[in-house]
Amino acid sequence: MTKREEVLEFGLTFPEAYVDTPFHDENWVLLRYRKNKKAFAWTYEREGHIWVNVKADPEWRDFWRKAYPSVLPGYHQNKTHWNSIILDGSIPEREIKRMIGESYDLIAGARSGSRKQTVKVIANVHGQQGRAKDLLAKTGNME
Repeated sequence: MTKREEVLEFGLTFPEAYVDTPFHDENWVLLRYRKNKKAFAWTYEREGHIWVNVKADPEWRDFWRKAYPSVLPGYHQNKTHWNSIILDGSIPEREIKRMIGESYDLIAGARSGSRKQTVKVIANVHGQQGRAKDLLAKTGNME
């Protein structure tokens, strides 16, 4: 995943998600959750790449930053709660989708039911509907 369109297309697979361009700068395109209007992904071009800011649980924030050099503290956002993902091809698509899904869960006020939905969306996008149950088991959210 290296293009803004790929991020937006994936983000729109989540329930009640929509695209927003709230600034007078067309470089910034956001994915928001309709029920509370909170953004779960901020996309923009910077330094020749598309970047995506995602909300991160503080327990996972540092994991992602240590696992991938292209995950940095959130650009123009609270560094405690947001990470920036540089879409330079160095992070597997599955992991980018997982970070976007976790961000969605956090801003949507997710409980285990929403996390189950996120895992199912990711599994469906990857053509692995049958693996959703396995993925839920790994995340501790059995149906």
